[in-house]
Amino acid sequence: MAQSEMIRQETTEFAWDRSFFRMREMQFIKEENGWQIEPQLTTSHVLMIVKDGQGHFMLNSHRYRLRPNTAYICSPDDTYGIEIEARSKMFLFKFDVFQRKGSRYECLSHHGECLFPLQGEIPVFPADRLILLCDEIYDHWRSEDELERFRCQLAFQQLLYYIMKHRSPLPKESRTSLEAAKNYMERYFYENLTIEQLARISNVSPKYFVDLFKKTYGMSAMDYLTELRLNKAKRLMAQSDAKLRDIAHQVGYHDEFYFSRKFKKKVGVTPTAYMKSRRRKIAAYTSPITGQLLALKIIPYAAPLHPKWTAYYYKMYRDDISVPLSAYRKNQHWESKIETLSHEQLDVIISTDDLKTMEKERLEQIAPMFYVPWIEKNWREQLMLTAEFLGEEKEAESWLQMYERKVKFARQQLKQEVGEDTFLVVRISNQHLYAHCNRSISEVFYQDLQMNAAYPKRGTYNEPITLDQLAQIDMDRLLLLIRQEEETLAFWNQLQYSLPWQELKAVRHQQVYVLSSDPWMEYSAYAHDRMIDESLKLFSGICPK
Repeated sequence: MAQSEMIRQETTEFAWDRSFFRMREMQFIKEENGWQIEPQLTTSHVLMIVKDGQGHFMLNSHRYRLRPNTAYICSPDDTYGIEIEARSKMFLFKFDVFQRKGSRYECLSHHGECLFPLQGEIPVFPADRLILLCDEIYDHWRSEDELERFRCQLAFQQLLYYIMKHRSPLPKESRTSLEAAKNYMERYFYENLTIEQLARISNVSPKYFVDLFKKTYGMSAMDYLTELRLNKAKRLMAQSDAKLRDIAHQVGYHDEFYFSRKFKKKVGVTPTAYMKSRRRKIAAYTSPITGQLLALKIIPYAAPLHPKWTAYYYKMYRDDISVPLSAYRKNQHWESKIETLSHEQLDVIISTDDLKTMEKERLEQIAPMFYVPWIEKNWREQLMLTAEFLGEEKEAESWLQMYERKVKFARQQLKQEVGEDTFLVVRISNQHLYAHCNRSISEVFYQDLQMNAAYPKRGTYNEPITLDQLAQIDMDRLLLLIRQEEETLAFWNQLQYSLPWQELKAVRHQQVYVLSSDPWMEYSAYAHDRMIDESLKLFSGICPK
């Protein structure tokens, strides 16, 4: 559900009269076909303002529907992402905050401080000068005159002043006309509610109600009603031994079979499988274990969740995984994970075996442990070992049979589309290029799908590579894994406009594809299933799900 409230960090520690702001960079985003920034960690403050169009702004665990006359701000070390719909125009600024400390100014973002008093969704009223200021800054920013570019910094100070001076709660119309209907839905979700009925409660026309609800909350009223019903059903499944038919009736579905289809479509597993998994408190200590459990139709009780590091699991299962664990940069926060698990009564903790000795010792004090061999076994063997431990061998065998059928279909479809074209995956990190092939890409993309590798080496590798070497390899199709942080993205923005890059055959023929780290960097059954889907979508236009 979209968050409509404004997050503030009003603090007396921030002194405006001892502060100044330096704009690092700005973008004017004008997209006809939609556009997105994947969730990424920021080292600067970020400000986004909508000129025209719609989309979403993701800040840590919050998701905001983009609105006109509104500013969106995040601070250093936050995770943010942006999804922009077709025919939209946005301004994106990155800036640093400096504050006087004694006789000198210090950059707050360089000292791990987050004192800037605004964060999240900031409605601005009146907003008549908001876009005018953004246009003025953009004009100065693009100027070849260095004095005009200096002037853009002054205009940016004015923009921040204007936002701070005219920040306001959301307009009353957006709240009061919908509050009664939304509250009614939350209280009487089990009734047979209609748009006409909800519009009458809001005292607006049905058409206006539909448009206003989606604009305000980022989803349709009926989708919100479905979310309310399914969330209540999940709680009933976890807390009682009630029959499925009774649960369906309690949440507003008189046809249990329709409820089951709706539940599986939204949650990803059947109600029966969900109830079974809820009765066992299984902790997935690492993300690949989450992927193995989901292939067995088991939603873990505890698992790593983060909008950037485990984006898919966060998006799809954050309401179902009762205990979220830190997913920060491949287990860097393992002590906080153990602290979280120590407060739970778990049946078992499942992990890959590549942990520190101290980490294992502390985990074994909390609950029984099952370690999955990480190096010695491939992902199919890891899935079967996990299934045998949990008594789910038939589920694993059924899933693997389904996977082989999907691979066979995908291989045929892709062969028709790409023929004998050769592929190379390049990973971009900081200001470096690497010819890259991890275990997932090797075993799924090159072995299962039988795509032709352009790089002479086989197996896994992550080797530095230059533009000259890329030109010599002469691959037909280029797949990119771009690290989502500011230095890498700035390097990528420069690289793609350089002449050596544009002369690459794959670039000239417009056969360059940007991959998401999720699922391409995860080694698990569930991630590999999604890799097949992604490959079909990228190269043949088929969307299996």
